[in-house]
Amino acid sequence: MAAMASHHVSTPRSPALSLSSSSSTTLTRFSAVSLSSPATFSSLRLRDSCQASSVTSPTTTDVKGSCDLKDFLHIDDFDTETIKKILDKASEVKALLKSGERNYLPFKGKSMSMIFAKPSMRTRVSFETGFFLLGGHALYLGPDDIQMGKREETRDVARVLSRYNDIILARVFAHQDILDLANYSSVPVVNDYGRCPLIIEHIGQVEGTKVVYVGDGNNMVHSWLELASVIPFHFVCACPKGFEPDKERVLKAEQAGLSKIEIVNDAKEAVIGADVVYSDVWASMGQKDEAEYRRKAFQGFQVDEALMKLAGPKAYFMHCLPAERGVEVTNGVVEAPYSIVFPQAENRMHAQNAIMLHLLGF
Repeated sequence: MAAMASHHVSTPRSPALSLSSSSSTTLTRFSAVSLSSPATFSSLRLRDSCQASSVTSPTTTDVKGSCDLKDFLHIDDFDTETIKKILDKASEVKALLKSGERNYLPFKGKSMSMIFAKPSMRTRVSFETGFFLLGGHALYLGPDDIQMGKREETRDVARVLSRYNDIILARVFAHQDILDLANYSSVPVVNDYGRCPLIIEHIGQVEGTKVVYVGDGNNMVHSWLELASVIPFHFVCACPKGFEPDKERVLKAEQAGLSKIEIVNDAKEAVIGADVVYSDVWASMGQKDEAEYRRKAFQGFQVDEALMKLAGPKAYFMHCLPAERGVEVTNGVVEAPYSIVFPQAENRMHAQNAIMLHLLGF
């Protein structure tokens, strides 16, 4: 990564990310391609577990039984310890792949169906590549391949695909579709609901950090709120009035009692002292006809160089991409030394690999 800008040197950043206090795997601060201690092949051997298989006979009801593997539908479905273990696993597998090791193939002989009702370059390439690097075979099913809910009922799609595949990824519009897939599939289902938020090596320990999301409250905010329900940190959503996140999700995160949650309407005040400033597009997929209206409504919520200066010398900028440069974020911020959007994009593959390893019992 390029050298830090002058005003980002005066204050030291957070230490390397320790995903678990007992973990021996610690990530370096700035490198997107290396870890301080490489994982060994022996540490990633298969553990005994109740695993789903594409050749396993289905139950009589075709609905998951008591010995099933848990789906990954929402971050807060898991407890803190499990999330930390998944993040530790992501560190190990990343180190292994970066070392050039290609003999760790836990997914060998396994296949994954990837259902895309919504297109996404990063989701497709990261899941397909990650699954391949660990020995598996992924199949892309676009909107015209299934027409789930139109040409065929979701529950039928789930029962058919789970007879062919070991795991199913779904990127869909309707939340009910993901619930039906998980309910009727006999293999694990992974929900890519607008890109899982990743905790990456740059920001140091998650606990105690301040993450400020600037923009539409009905976007990646919900994923951050779920994370705040299982890992304690300070989360602030700065959005225009009328664009706040779902009240029930905010309440659920608050009631978990782990994190400090704030929903505010002043971006400049919100970012002061932030470890991370996070943004996303103002008009998401399916909202493009509202783009001009939203540009007016979101005036004052663009992440520009002045806002990042207010955040302070330790703040990083994150964006799950694609970014509309000049709209929710300036080109200068995306290309600045404190921007970690591209390492962030890379790290999603390793986090997803860790999720699939967990679901498949490795």
